[in-house]
Parts: sequence; structure tokens; C-alpha cells
Amino acid sequence: MNHIGISAGFHDAGMTVISDGGEILFAGHSERYSKKKHDANLCEGIIKDALHYSGEQYQLHYYEKPWLKAYRQFRAGQTISPLSVKKIIGTDLCDLLGDRPIYTHVHHKSHAAAGFQTSPFDHATVVIIDAIGEMDCISIWDACYDKNGNAHYTKLWSKKYPNSIGLFYSAMTQRVGLKPNEEEYILMGMAAYGKPSHANRMVSHYLSDLFDLEFRHNLHIGLEPNNFLIKADGMDIASSAQLVCETLIEKVMHKAFRLGSSKNLVYGGGVALNCLANRLLGKYFKDIWIMPNPGDAGNSLGAAALGYGKKLHWVDAFLGHDITGPYPVNKVIKELKKTKMVGVANGRAEFGPRALGNRSLLADPRGPEIKDKVNEIKRRQKFRPFAPVILEEYVHEYFDMPINWNDSRYMQVIATCKRSDLYPAIVHHDGTSRVQTVPKDRSGIRQLLDKWYAATGCPMLLNTSLNIRGEPMVNDRTDADRFEKLYNLRVIS
Repeated sequence: MNHIGISAGFHDAGMTVISDGGEILFAGHSERYSKKKHDANLCEGIIKDALHYSGEQYQLHYYEKPWLKAYRQFRAGQTISPLSVKKIIGTDLCDLLGDRPIYTHVHHKSHAAAGFQTSPFDHATVVIIDAIGEMDCISIWDACYDKNGNAHYTKLWSKKYPNSIGLFYSAMTQRVGLKPNEEEYILMGMAAYGKPSHANRMVSHYLSDLFDLEFRHNLHIGLEPNNFLIKADGMDIASSAQLVCETLIEKVMHKAFRLGSSKNLVYGGGVALNCLANRLLGKYFKDIWIMPNPGDAGNSLGAAALGYGKKLHWVDAFLGHDITGPYPVNKVIKELKKTKMVGVANGRAEFGPRALGNRSLLADPRGPEIKDKVNEIKRRQKFRPFAPVILEEYVHEYFDMPINWNDSRYMQVIATCKRSDLYPAIVHHDGTSRVQTVPKDRSGIRQLLDKWYAATGCPMLLNTSLNIRGEPMVNDRTDADRFEKLYNLRVIS
């Protein structure tokens, strides 16, 4: 019996298929098929792709408990979501999935399973921090396998709605004119340009107990109309919000370090995407695993993992829609030497919000003009950074990696660049880079970097997502053709 996991109904819908032997056969984002960024709903395209891998014998698993979510909404005086998963998904789409029961799982436990059952650990302390599950906004778990290989989760501590680090950060995202639940990553990038001059007042105004993470205000509804930040500079708000966020995360990690019996950390929830804050995790834990899709779309994997119940065979994040064919190493290098920029759409799409080489816009990181050229193509704010993708064995020559971060295979942490003079395109305003390291595996991006290094002596490339402005990442060849036509930039498959 295979297991299909579903995350849908709020934001970033996704689906995952896990085999009866623990292989992740498929994991994808609904937005890549519907072309609606952060699409909350499933669509026919992703369901058909998932069913292609599932076979006829499968169970359906949903990532949270609708009745528990409705109970929290009722208590908070909010509009109550549908109690039926089938109503959340929609009758027509449920018909595609077949007339069978849908098993539901607790939101934060789905996050925990997505992280722990893909991790290399047999025992771990699990920390989940997001905006909100059904009731929990922060939770700490002990996770382990028994002698039969079954995964067990024990909740050690939690903080319930509305005491939420994620809601705090989203409220600040909205305050500077960005979209909450979508553009928190832009706020993180803005932080380098400001001063944390409002951080202390943010803490005293919005928190009643810093150490126990008790909030005075329900930031789910945003900031109060006449808040003290009304005339504050946006960059200073971003810097202050980032510092407060990091302070709160450190409080959680310290608590997890004391409560947990394992020094292995599994970290999940949408806040785990804050790669700037992630540099601090090594102060408390020696070995760290963050599944590359720790947000709600990744909970489709978590729901399916709970259905399966044992350790999964994690290989890499290339789990989505397949553009078949060998990775075009030679064609990409030829185009890089000619124009210094090229798009790649090959193999299976990345599961997670970050392009890792299969749906990437790549560029030569050397020289001062590259960043502006890529920004022109991407049509985005010039203050936002680009990431380097580098051969893992060379990362310490070019970057000061944070403590206990020996690699960053999924762009999960920032590091100070040692040679910003040589590679200005991949260095942020504060001298850091969001590093992607590539191990000695058989991936296409590894083959490309090996050959690029042999040809140029440069072990890295600039890597950013291949997407049309306002749309999700390219999914299929038709998307790639549209990108190529719109931006007059070659996309190689």
C-alpha cells in the first residue's frame, strides 16, 4: 500500500507519494501546475502527476485536523473553515483521487515527521516553528524509532495560538508593504540595509514574557492601526524584526536543548526557511537537519510519512515533475562562456521553494556587472541577494561557514564570503551569501560544476530560481519556452 500525502486549503498546496518500501516517489507543489504563486488549492495537473507514481493501491493522508483548526477559529471569533477534507479539496478533484477514506494528522506532527523521517538520525530533538498549526505555533518533540523501525513522537513542550514567532514576522512583513505568508524572505533580505533600532521596543510592546514567549497582542490580525512603527523606516523595521525573530528562536532552541535527550536537531515549520537565523542553530546542536521543504507544502510529505510510519529513503530534493533527458552540461558551459547567463530546465523539479540546479537561472559569478544583468532579467528589487552554488569540498576556502554547518545542500544557511572582491554578484550588503553546497553525488548540477571548475578554475556559479516574474518556478518545457521568449534568454533542457 502506497501513501499519498496532501497539504491544501490554506497556502502552498502540495502532494507527496511514498511507496510501501519508504521511497519518496513524487513530491510537488500545486503552484507549479496551476501557475498561481503560493496556490492554496490542489489542481488537476498535480493530482495526475501524483497518481502516475502511486499505482492503484494507496491511502490518502491530510496534513492537519480540520475539526481542531475549526475549534481554534471558533474560539478566536474567526470564520470557520470546512470540517470535511473533501470540501477543502473540492468534489471534482476528490473524484480524481478515488472514493476512499482520507486520514488526518496533526499539523505540527506532520512537520515533525517530514523532518525526522527524512533525516539521517535514529533519535532527534525536533523543533517546529511556524505561523500556526491548528493550535500550536511552536512545539518541541522527542522523536525516535523502536526496535521494529516504527517512528514515535513525544511532545515535550508547545506554545499555542496566538503566541507565534511566525505571525510576528508576517505582521512586520505586512507593515513594510510586503505580502504576508509570501514575501517574508524579502524582509529577511532587507534586514542587512537597516539598523535594529526598534528591536527593544518591539519586544517590550509585543511580548509580555520574552523567556516563555508570551505575546501581548494577537498579531494574526496585523499591527494595531496607530502602532509605534507608523513612521519608521522600512529597512530599520526589517533589521529590528530579524533581530527579535532570532532572539525568540534562540529562546526556543535553548529550551529544546534542555528538554530534549538528543543533541541531533531536526528543525521544521515555515520559520526554518529563515536562513539568516539558522546560522545560530549550531550554538545548541551539533548535527542539524532541515528538510528542504519545511513549510506547509512539505507537510504533504509529513502526512504521507506518518501514514508510512518508518524511516524514509531520502536521496535528494529532485522529486517533482520530470523533464526527461541527460543534464545538458556541455551546452550550459558553452552558453555561460558566451553570454555569462543561462537557464536550465532539466530532470525532476525541486521540492521546496529554492531552485537547486534543475530549474535554475545560472550565471558566472565573477565580475561586477553580473548582478545587475541578472536583476534585469529577474525584474526584482536590486537589494535582494543571489546565491552561490559551490562544490562542497571548496566551500571553506571561500566562505566562513557557521559553527556546526559543514554543508548547506539546500541553501539553508548564510555564511560570510571571504572573497567578495572576486564574486560581488553572490554577496549581500552585509558580506554574506546564502550558500548552496553540492556534494560528490551524481546530480546534474554536480557534473556541471565539476566541468565548469576544470574549465575556469572557479568552483561556483550564481544560482537563482528560473521563473517568470509573479509566477512560480518553471515546471515543464512549455514554461521554459515562455520564459525564453519573454526574457530573450536561452533555457536549456
